[in-house]
Amino acid sequence: MDQAAAPHQTPEGGDVPADGPTAWEVDPERGPAARQRPADLLAALRIPTQGRRYTLSVPRFTGMPVFGAHPPFVVSMYRTPAGLRGDGMQPWGPVNDVGLGYMAEVVSGTSHSGAHVDALAHMTIGDDDHWYGGVSATTHLGDHGPTLGDAAKLPDFMTRGLLLDVPGYRGVTALPAHDPVTAEELQAVCAHQGVEVRPGDVVLVRTGYLSEWPDPERMAAHRTAGPDVTAARWLMEAGAVAVGSDTETFEVQPAPDPGVPANPQPVHTLLLIENGIYLFESIYLEDLARDGVHEFLFLALPARVRGATGSMLDPVAIV
Repeated sequence: MDQAAAPHQTPEGGDVPADGPTAWEVDPERGPAARQRPADLLAALRIPTQGRRYTLSVPRFTGMPVFGAHPPFVVSMYRTPAGLRGDGMQPWGPVNDVGLGYMAEVVSGTSHSGAHVDALAHMTIGDDDHWYGGVSATTHLGDHGPTLGDAAKLPDFMTRGLLLDVPGYRGVTALPAHDPVTAEELQAVCAHQGVEVRPGDVVLVRTGYLSEWPDPERMAAHRTAGPDVTAARWLMEAGAVAVGSDTETFEVQPAPDPGVPANPQPVHTLLLIENGIYLFESIYLEDLARDGVHEFLFLALPARVRGATGSMLDPVAIV
């Protein structure tokens, strides 16, 4: 999935056999998602048979709901026709008999606003604040962000996507707030839907949280339901290279079993920090669930911003 290097070349320029991954692809900056072989990509591209496309994001707007500790998402105008005139700006020079103007904005907010993917450098742990790949804030964090595992290293995602619709399995609209989803339940959902998780998949777990978007009060009744650490381990061992959900945290919060010593986010720790499994959050899954679509071609192209800890996305599912 990694398009940072030329096709069939390592980041250092060496040849990569077309028939499979090699040692360089176990990349401390990109994780298992970089292992996709050309044959696997072609197989994923053959999944669609109907030509139907589903948007897996909702529009972003000033004041939109975001995770509580994040900065607000704000769109502010930087240039307007009236402002250009008032400031005496002449961006095209003095000749402008037709009164040509333009508008440009500043978008302020975290890369984790709305549908997004966490970069491997997003989460840290320990006294040294280390993240995936064994690097830490003491050695690889500057004033302009992390220098290893940042969003500039995010791969493209073009692979088989799988929707596990937990509310659909339970026969409810949405899960109650803080409700854990276990490995046992995800296995039952797979059996109910007649699907299986395969190596290389992106697995999206629906909780129904975004069925109430964008009403923050109604959404609060379903906030931070999601997979627990047993579910995360099962998805990882089944071969998923990325997982996601329609919530802002992916994993259930608060953690039902934080362990000793206590870890408030054991799923992020297991998947992102320890194993380089990417996390997608705030993914809109209502249309897929409504139409009973469980398997699809998943496409997500991150914006590779150096020093960022994730990327906003507008992913699509194609069937």
